[in-house]
Formats: sequence, structure tokens, C-alpha cells
Amino acid sequence: MANPILRDKLQRKEFIFAPGIQDMITAVIANKVGFDIVYGSGYWVTASAYGLPDAGIATYTQMVDRMATLVRSSKAAVVADADTGYGGLLNVHHTVRGYEAAGLSGIQLEDQEFPKKCGHTPHRRVIPCGDMVDKIKVAVDARQDENLVVIARTDALDSEGFNAAIDRANAYREAGADVLFVEAMKNAEQMRSACAQVGGPMMANMSNGGATEQLNQRQMMELGFSMAIAPSLTSLAAAFAAELALRSLKAQGSAEPAGVDLFAFKEFCSLIGFEDVWEFEKKWSQESSV
Repeated sequence: MANPILRDKLQRKEFIFAPGIQDMITAVIANKVGFDIVYGSGYWVTASAYGLPDAGIATYTQMVDRMATLVRSSKAAVVADADTGYGGLLNVHHTVRGYEAAGLSGIQLEDQEFPKKCGHTPHRRVIPCGDMVDKIKVAVDARQDENLVVIARTDALDSEGFNAAIDRANAYREAGADVLFVEAMKNAEQMRSACAQVGGPMMANMSNGGATEQLNQRQMMELGFSMAIAPSLTSLAAAFAAELALRSLKAQGSAEPAGVDLFAFKEFCSLIGFEDVWEFEKKWSQESSV
């Protein structure tokens, strides 16, 4: 079942800022820090799990399995990137049912042609607005848990222009989407205008290194956004730390190189559940000895 916290916060107009989670190590760290909503990024989940670009290569089966694992590993409500719904209307129906069964609290669908591309890379093409409206209607109809939030993303800004992207977002809202997402807006003024013209809750994408101006939570709230994601932060931080550690290992010939901070191994064992394993083994070793 979907965690109701996402819909509840949207209804209370409480701003949501969800970090991207690319793997289960990051998921348990987010548990420790105390995030109550996280985001399963298609780009970074695909990169982490398969070492592939976000270009429509990963399949529905691969992605729903990875998102289900994230739900099991996370104490937070999980919003999941579902790309284009992995095909036509029947595929969208199947995707929503599968993501819902996996325990997701939000599902994001986009209006790109299949195979899609990362929203901050060039040469993206979108399907006709009417076709995406039908996809949103199917997604809403397929939803069995009212707490599942449907997020509609448009990538039309670069190819069709700002006004067309706004028209699409409003059409998707009328089709039943709970949250609207105009991808790859460039600056705060463009973002302010979009929030003013779209008749529904808006989501911002604070993708490090992407096309959109980086804003903090206060600034996004002032512009009119209801929620935001930071899909690349943890992945880029982890990649930077891993490269530093590996270069230091190679240069210094030590598994504890100078200048590299490490997470405590004992605490990490606890975070991923080893204490439960040890308690189980203790209990059943005693039972078997009786």
C-alpha cells in the first residue's frame, strides 16, 4: 500500500523536498538521517544497478524490481520515476498496477517518445499532447490505492516552447494528475511564471549539473512550488567519494589512506540489519541446545 504521507503533505500544503536514492546503501543512510519521502530516480537507479545511461534501455521489469527493493529498504514513502510508462496505454495500466503493488507512494510519468532520454540531455522528443492526456487518464483509472500520487512530467519546453509546456501541464492536470512537473526550466523567473500559470501543485527538479538554476527550499516555496526532488545529489557525492578513496588507495597502498573519511563499519552493520541476524542466531542456537 502507498504511504499516505505524500498525499497528506500535498493537501496540507507542506513543502516536500525529496532526495534521490540510487541504491540501498543510500536508502539506509536516508533512514538514519530521517527523510520521510524519497525519490527513486530513473537516471541514477539505472546507473547504479546496471551501469547504463538513462535512455530507455532499462525495462519495466528491471525498474519495478529495483523500486520494490527500495521500498523494502526504506522507511520513507517512495516516489518512483516510471519513465513513459514503458509503452502504450496498456503498458501504462500495467506499470501503475505494478508500481502500486510494489508499495510506491508516487509514480512519475513523462510525455517523451519511447525510448526516452534523461530530461537534462539533448534531442528529446515528445508525443502528442492528446496521447499523454490518455496516458494520464489510464494511470488514474488504473490506480487502486487513493493514496498513490500520480505525477505528470512534460519535456516539451525545449522542443515546443514555454507556452506549449504550460498548456500540456494544465491538460495533464485536467486529465487527473495530482502533481505537475515541467522539466528543465532554466531560471527562477521561468519557474515563477510556470507556477503561476499551472492550475495545480508543481514539482521542481534540483538536478546538480542540470539545466535548471539551483534554488533552495525557501526560494522554491516563494516561487509557488509544492515539492522538489534532488535526484543527483547523493549519487554525485558518492561517486566523488569513491573516486577519492580509490585514488588514495592506489597512491598510498593502504586500505585506510590519509585524507579519506570512512563511515563506521559497526554502525553500518547495524543500519542494514546485522543486529537482527545476530539476535536470531543467538535465539535459535539456544533453542537447538535445549
